[in-house]
Amino acid sequence: MCIDLGWDGTGADVLTIPAGGSAMPCTPERVAEGLHHVQMVGSEVFKFAVRAIPETTERALAASGLTSDDVTWLVPHQANQRILDTVADRLGIAHERVVSHIECVGNTSSASIPLALHDLYTSGNLRPGDVLALVGFGAGLTWGAAIVRWTKGPVR
Repeated sequence: MCIDLGWDGTGADVLTIPAGGSAMPCTPERVAEGLHHVQMVGSEVFKFAVRAIPETTERALAASGLTSDDVTWLVPHQANQRILDTVADRLGIAHERVVSHIECVGNTSSASIPLALHDLYTSGNLRPGDVLALVGFGAGLTWGAAIVRWTKGPVR
């Protein structure tokens, strides 16, 4: 169907891992300071996520000739439940149609969308023809949405 990807480098300092790369190699001192862990300005990440996720989803849906009413399942990055609820409300998607398993596994970073999709599939809730909005955001700041129509049959 369609994808939408984007980035805004002005938010590079909002969600980072300062050390561990070639610019600031990992040392015992940097590990002791916690510089190899994700650091974020939580309120800014929240504001960004609840703005960027609906916008990228709507652009990808429009390019697919669809609207949020056509989405069977919203499968977002599992950052936190507050973000998921706010995004669903802004898109006008019922919370029952938002895949959320964050309470079971926490924020698994870049694996959260594939894991949520796996849970949705193995639970038997996916049907051929379902329209999925797979949407995420991350460091940089970056965002993306993919609108796909599910074709695989039920779990055997």
